Amino acid sequence: MKTLKVLSALLCYPQADMQAALDEMAEILNREKLLPEREQRALQAFMSRLERTDLMKLQERYVATFDRGRALSLHLFEHVHGQSRDRGQAMVNLLEIYRQHGFELGTRELPDYIPLFLEYLAQRPMGEALDMLADAMHVMALIGARLAERNSDYRAVFDALAALVGEPADIEDIRRQAATEGPDQTVVNMDKIWEEEAVTFLANQEGCSAGRTGSREAQPVRWASRPGPMPQPARSL
Repeated sequence: MKTLKVLSALLCYPQADMQAALDEMAEILNREKLLPEREQRALQAFMSRLERTDLMKLQERYVATFDRGRALSLHLFEHVHGQSRDRGQAMVNLLEIYRQHGFELGTRELPDYIPLFLEYLAQRPMGEALDMLADAMHVMALIGARLAERNSDYRAVFDALAALVGEPADIEDIRRQAATEGPDQTVVNMDKIWEEEAVTFLANQEGCSAGRTGSREAQPVRWASRPGPMPQPARSL
């Protein structure tokens, strides 16, 4: 499902090579025709804006959207477990799913980073990929609803993901939650919150969380294939 690969790329930190590949990405969407017309048009419009916007402005906008608090974090389990130790175990389990299917992380990102998760799904059989995406859709829908409340162009990506597997049954509750939330407290009290937290996840994964805050170097999603069989189907999140 190269459509998922395109959606993954659109959620990564903007780089010049991504801008240069937008025409090719549009061709993939048109060729696979997996998205309904409305979501397809919205994505095409988003990609057109990406193409004609200055790269530095795109990067500043991306950081302001996704790296200034937790409400729009692109890490799945942060929305489920927060900063508890349960999140660490959930990521260990997800990393094991990747490894069972012959993949090792070739990046310094955490395994629950949404662009990386989508990149993995893009390489799996369609039925399996859509099942795993559906398992994560409650979180995806919440992020999408919050982006919609902020009039962010990135909502088009999450609308496309929802179009592939359907919205959660409680989507109206999710939208009401997004519409009535106050300011992101991790923005209001960022320094205090981060000073008080000392939990480190996946300590045995050297540098896996680098690049999410502070000075950002390019951290594209990369997979390194492992030799050997891929014995078991993916488990749900």
